[in-house]
Amino acid sequence: MENQLLTTTQAVDPVFMFLFGACLVLLVGITATMIFFVVRYRRSKNPEPTSQVSGSPLLEVVWTLLPTILVMGMFYYGWTSYLSLRTVPKNAMQVKAEARMWSWDFIYQNGKHSPKLVVPVGRPVQVNLESEDVIHGFYVPAFRIKRDVVPGMKNHVWFVASSPGSYDLFCSQYCGTGHSAMITTVEAVPADKFEAWLNEKAAEGGAAKGKALLESHGCLGCHSLDGSTKVGPTFKGLYGSQVKVTRGGKAETVKADEAYLRESILNPGAAIVEGFPPIMPKSDIPEGDLKVMVEFLEGEK
Repeated sequence: MENQLLTTTQAVDPVFMFLFGACLVLLVGITATMIFFVVRYRRSKNPEPTSQVSGSPLLEVVWTLLPTILVMGMFYYGWTSYLSLRTVPKNAMQVKAEARMWSWDFIYQNGKHSPKLVVPVGRPVQVNLESEDVIHGFYVPAFRIKRDVVPGMKNHVWFVASSPGSYDLFCSQYCGTGHSAMITTVEAVPADKFEAWLNEKAAEGGAAKGKALLESHGCLGCHSLDGSTKVGPTFKGLYGSQVKVTRGGKAETVKADEAYLRESILNPGAAIVEGFPPIMPKSDIPEGDLKVMVEFLEGEK
């Protein structure tokens, strides 16, 4: 792709400036002309029409050609920029983004999971978008990219981070109660630091492994670890506490032991916690992951 633009920002910004400039010229020109005619030909100085001109071929040609040229220019700029946004560089790094209510999980080619999109500076990145539940939107204003993430539909975006930094990543489609909290970041780091992070081995067990599993399965999108209120009840101090639930239409109080935690993760609709909406779906988390997650929750005092 010899004519491939270097970044998505370079593809979008010239189009925006062209449209903004054209609109500004039209606004100023039309406003000035309108004011001139209002002042020059106001009724107090010109009570009766004096012009006998019935038409002007030159003016007809001018106000036909100018809008045509302007619209064709807009189309050209828009089309070439669109092609640049949809044509991914061949050397782009591949990352899969799984969106779910209400968190992101980024999966790299070596199997590494991350709640943040970590990328190397200066290298194109193709993000393949998938949704596990409803329609979400992948939106990073700094790189001028926004694309819907639709269940059952494969989609993608690409971008290049030109400089190190942390860039906001939003969900641009209303996806439910926790939509406003579905925020993460793109972390652009130098290539050597990225390689070190990518090849860093995940903890084999313990608290770090348990927390990482909660993140990768999307649990922390709705449940906090610090006691703060989210869509679902906090995990802090949950184990061993007395929980008021509704089971089969009847209210009861249960102890949050291992059996309760397992049931709440795999079949959350069996016992709805009082004060929280019954929106958590069933899951088929592998037994190995479930065991580590429950052990982690037992330690969250």
